[in-house]
Amino acid sequence: MVAIDEYLKGILGQILASYKILTDLNDNPKDLMTIKKELSKIRGLLLVLSNKLDNKKYQSDHFVNLYKLSTYYTSTYDFTWEIEKLSQIYYNDSNRLKNLRFLIIKSLNDKKLIEKLETILNKL
Repeated sequence: MVAIDEYLKGILGQILASYKILTDLNDNPKDLMTIKKELSKIRGLLLVLSNKLDNKKYQSDHFVNLYKLSTYYTSTYDFTWEIEKLSQIYYNDSNRLKNLRFLIIKSLNDKKLIEKLETILNKL
């Protein structure tokens, strides 16, 4: 159990670091690449979590919670189309960039995802 806890701590720490980067951006045109990179990282790490925890041997409450949250987010939210359109047409429009960034941050707070990830990280 210790090995999986350390593994999860690393993943959760990376997700929360990427989230912080997203919240700290200033909506400059160059931030679009950062948004794309950090969101891809978050989605990828959530997919890793759901794949790792899909195994039935991890049945503790926080493992089950992590599995449900990560699976929900990756199946519900995908901003690929929006990011591509913004990068092609509206790359200099800081208001559109700000709206997209806020939409992404809001999605990461759906079902209190970030708050629950922080709580689980503190329990590990």
